[in-house]
Amino acid sequence: MSKILTISPEKCTNCRSCELICSFIKIGEFNPRESAVNVIAYEEAAISVPVMCMQCEDAACMTVCPVNAFSRDENGAVVSNGEKCIVCKMCISACPLGNISFSPSQKNIVKCNLCDGDPHCAKVCPSGAIQYVDGSTANINKKRAIAEKFKDLFAEVKS
Repeated sequence: MSKILTISPEKCTNCRSCELICSFIKIGEFNPRESAVNVIAYEEAAISVPVMCMQCEDAACMTVCPVNAFSRDENGAVVSNGEKCIVCKMCISACPLGNISFSPSQKNIVKCNLCDGDPHCAKVCPSGAIQYVDGSTANINKKRAIAEKFKDLFAEVKS
């Protein structure tokens, strides 16, 4: 059974450990700007939300890429092939979560690849806000329920 990332925003303490470990694993330094996860604080709602690629079933980044630089690996992660990528940044615009970015220092696309099936963000999250769990029907349903619960809240906060 494959595994999935789940996010529980109500558990996030805004420690930002996920951002730090992600950037360190990707580029060897602690620089949240180079991270594939971003913690967004919604002060009005008194919550923080780790936002990252959720490896969409029908991934918009894959669909819009003019050179087919994206593929799905054995862990179910949608990954970018740096050899093919022309850095047109269409994937950045297409991502519904806005969590693909461009690294000026690395001159490439920054996107979660689930750390090759061992996501460090989930391992270092002290509160359990980010978890890497079996992709069981129950966990997928839980993931959808959390998304629905917070979708309306985010719409209210943004307006």
